[in-house]
Amino acid sequence: MRLSQLSLHNFRNYVRLDLELPAGVILLVGDNAQGKTNLLESVYYLATSRSPHASADRELVNWLAVEQEPLPYARLVGTVARGGSNLTIEITLTRQQNHGNRYRKQIRLNGVSKRAMDLLGQLNVVLFLPEDIALVFGSPSRRRRYLDAALCQIDPAYCRSLSRYNQIVTQRNALLRDLRERGGDPSQLVFWDQRLVEHGAYLVARRQAALVTLDELALAIHEELTEGAERLHLRYVPSVELEPELELDEIAATFLSQVQGLRQREVPAGMTLVGPHRDEVRFLINDVDAGVYGSRGQQRTAALALKLAEVDLMRRETGEYPVLLLDDVLSELDAHRRQYLLRYLDNGPQQAVITTADFYSLPDPFLQNCRLWRVEMGRLGDLP
Repeated sequence: MRLSQLSLHNFRNYVRLDLELPAGVILLVGDNAQGKTNLLESVYYLATSRSPHASADRELVNWLAVEQEPLPYARLVGTVARGGSNLTIEITLTRQQNHGNRYRKQIRLNGVSKRAMDLLGQLNVVLFLPEDIALVFGSPSRRRRYLDAALCQIDPAYCRSLSRYNQIVTQRNALLRDLRERGGDPSQLVFWDQRLVEHGAYLVARRQAALVTLDELALAIHEELTEGAERLHLRYVPSVELEPELELDEIAATFLSQVQGLRQREVPAGMTLVGPHRDEVRFLINDVDAGVYGSRGQQRTAALALKLAEVDLMRRETGEYPVLLLDDVLSELDAHRRQYLLRYLDNGPQQAVITTADFYSLPDPFLQNCRLWRVEMGRLGDLP
């Protein structure tokens, strides 16, 4: 799988950009604040309809267009080559008249309007950003979001269950607060308990299976990165207390039992106290919690191992490598880890897009196999 063409109009600092992207490694070179990360963001946005940086879609629209055009918009178009066929993805953001800064998002696949959920899995990507080190030491919700984003790209059923589960938690919490404040019959919760378990059990089972595979893959990658000095393990810690290797119906039965057992606590709390929305993932290096005790370098290496393991997980699940997007990762690695990553890129994904502010430190044999572009003020050109 690869992105063969990319067109941007008024996206971030790209007023207009039309690219043909080759397979292999694409190296984007330029100073800071020139648009390197914005280009990676555009590819991720085409794949997921979400930005890793912007809190609202209006932030993605070029500020000159916002200031000068009566109806500002941004448009992204990409052609995906996979399985011997091509797919065109188009996302348009248009400011709604009489609605201030609200923007309407329209997604089309081969010209046909689709929902955001239908987009997932059409172009699979793995994005590694400098701030992804926070996956190791940051909040559990950050790790849950990461896992959800990865699984939604490879399993449409997971994405549907996740969407429905989140709605059910919201509605169930509203009922719990109403029971707390106004009283009423707690048996009203029975319906929501069943729906919670129906969708939540699948999330737990799928996360559990994914973490088993990610643990195996990340362990091997991490051992290479650290020259065998350290062993990384990923541990899934569901809030539902489970015995190992349960089938889906057994997970559902255990989940339901625990939901029912917590009812006397949930009504006073006004919230759902158990379920996938409260799960945790932990990074252990040599059996020590890296999120609490790991050094900055250890946490960065663990996050990189996870992302490269995610690439291999997607390949196993879909039969194709995702597009790998690496933002300024090379400058943060020592010589051994950098050499490992360069070897991985030579033999790994069909397409990888990497940003760097300094490519002179990279070995010539690697550079000779890359497509090199200089990024300057939202424009791309060949390196001299």
